[in-house]
Amino acid sequence: MRFSITGQFVDIRRREIYPACVEVRDGVIYSVERVESVEKDHFILPGFVDAHVHVESSMLVPSQFARLAVVHGTVGTVSDPHEIANVCGMEGVDFMINNGQTVPFKFCFGAPSCVPATTFETSGAELRSTDVEVLLARPEVAYLTEVMNFPGVLNGDVELLKKIAAAKRYGKPVDGHAPGLTGEAVKRYIEAGISTDHECFTAAEALDKLKYGMKVQIREGSAARNFDALVHLINEHYENMMFCSDDKHPDNLVQGHINQLCARAVAAGADVFKVLQMACVNPVEHYGLQVGVLQQGDPADFIVAEDLHSFNVLRTYIDGELVAEGGRSLISLQEERLEPVNRFNCRPRTAVDFVVQASAFPAQEGMIPVIALTDGQLVTDKRWETPRLEEGIIACDVPRDILKIAVINRYHDAPVACAFITNFGLKRGALASSIAHDSHNIIAVGANDDDLCRAVNLVIESKGGVSLVDGAEERLLALPVAGLMSNQDGYEVARKYSELDAGARALGSTLASPYMSLSFMALLVIPELKLSDKGLFDGGRFAFLQADRG
Repeated sequence: MRFSITGQFVDIRRREIYPACVEVRDGVIYSVERVESVEKDHFILPGFVDAHVHVESSMLVPSQFARLAVVHGTVGTVSDPHEIANVCGMEGVDFMINNGQTVPFKFCFGAPSCVPATTFETSGAELRSTDVEVLLARPEVAYLTEVMNFPGVLNGDVELLKKIAAAKRYGKPVDGHAPGLTGEAVKRYIEAGISTDHECFTAAEALDKLKYGMKVQIREGSAARNFDALVHLINEHYENMMFCSDDKHPDNLVQGHINQLCARAVAAGADVFKVLQMACVNPVEHYGLQVGVLQQGDPADFIVAEDLHSFNVLRTYIDGELVAEGGRSLISLQEERLEPVNRFNCRPRTAVDFVVQASAFPAQEGMIPVIALTDGQLVTDKRWETPRLEEGIIACDVPRDILKIAVINRYHDAPVACAFITNFGLKRGALASSIAHDSHNIIAVGANDDDLCRAVNLVIESKGGVSLVDGAEERLLALPVAGLMSNQDGYEVARKYSELDAGARALGSTLASPYMSLSFMALLVIPELKLSDKGLFDGGRFAFLQADRG
């Protein structure tokens, strides 16, 4: 296959833009020749790479994720299959790799480092250092994924250090995950071999990590949004920075991807060449990706953009194949008949299971701990609030926005773990989901026990999904693949999810992404107060909450 394309060529390395003719032969950049002029002033530039993403959070299998991403000029992702690994172990990682290979897209999967993320919750699988080494030996596995257990690194956890050592032996980078870690502690973490971090939520934290040689990934996902806090660092530190989404729900993926971050960065005053180096070049070089950056002999992975301000993508090519044009994906998929990859083994619940007795709940001077959610952040605060009591039972206090949150073990029958949360905003009804980072038990929030119970049971009955209940009204988006993803058309999944998200707002939630925010309320490795299927967890002390400790 041979073709040529003309336009304004964006040479990121040389910081030049000039009219050129790019010739492609057999999926490779054969030549780039300067010309006097071009008919259309469209811009030819390398494709975008998401430097850290959990494809599972899109609720789409990799092949469907690719269909949506290429429309926005994304040609590859550095993908951590941590979510499905927590549910299905090695079988889950194999599923992601195999499914990703069915489409023309540059998925780069890693070997999950922390499965389970902690011992303080129930997960569906465990990947030991021997399993991780098997994965790292595979050529299609390019790195060790985010080492979330940073206390384990600092305290010399033998099993964890074996995983890092295996990555070093294979010459593969190690991703980090250390929210709030600075100073001597982060220096030691980096010296252990950790090369990146996507959890910086202040510029000071990012600068501290950059100072010690770590690469910082600016994250802007559906729940965690750190772009505004870090964008002004780009002009000085772009050589050691990248863009990532981390977790992106399907409705947001339909709207845009890394192209949106490029547009926002340029609008904020960042140099366009520096922005594009972060979006197109740095991930390729850091992870050794088989993604072209528009040099002679590179794979023909590139895009044609309308301009270098909006980054509206007109066409996307991968290995010389036109995969998107005019806002339409050209990746065609045959009907996928997937073997069920899932682990779901719990019975339906009753409303009584969600009752919280005052005597059974951690209390301090007549007050109870409440998870204080912050919109757009994964970190939470811990508040002590006076509970609303009804005959010895702690009830939701909707006028004060103190709702009930519950986590239900999906791998085997166990008591329901309940607590209370504020800043979610529901005035009535309940939401539930089998996406609950990191072990993906069922998580739910509600204004009353009956709706809460029914929302959970809808998820149980479908062996995975996202639900909404408001009295007689019931909605469900089924997620049969590991209880995390759908293999249905990505645009249809996005439409259904958008309806659920709108439904959550109709119930009173003011959060930018209610379901995404809910999914992180069980993520114990992010401070300060979270809920696992085993109880309330104090992320500051990295232990279950004790009332007498506050």
